[in-house]
Amino acid sequence: MNPQPSGMTWNLLLLTWLVALISTLSALFIGEVMGQAPCVLCWFQRAFMFPLTVILAIACYRSDFTVWRYALPLTVIGAALAFVHTLLYAGLIPQPIQPCTATGPSCSGAGMTLFGVVPLPALALFAFIIIAILLIIIRRRTTP
Repeated sequence: MNPQPSGMTWNLLLLTWLVALISTLSALFIGEVMGQAPCVLCWFQRAFMFPLTVILAIACYRSDFTVWRYALPLTVIGAALAFVHTLLYAGLIPQPIQPCTATGPSCSGAGMTLFGVVPLPALALFAFIIIAILLIIIRRRTTP
């Protein structure tokens, strides 16, 4: 017998979707409105965040609390990419294995910060971690 999800669980699912939605809209704003071209790692992170927005929206609509089964793998992979990107930004990854080319956008330039303080790769990592935590909480609330 599965535990019945409460209204609080649905609110957590909605919050999870909102985090993904805000992340997606922010990435689109930075790229399309501000005109900042994403680097290679940003594209890969987008490939994992953008589908989460759609998947979690459908899960909210259907009250599908098993969404963690297919959203959590995307989140973990996206978080791993964001972690590598954050290490790259911090200068902890050696130069020879940096994925950005000399002709493409820089992963570690000054334009990769929010308000000149918070690195965008760290924000992406934070968003993926928050989504993962919320999905795990949803799983624990709905799985016996």
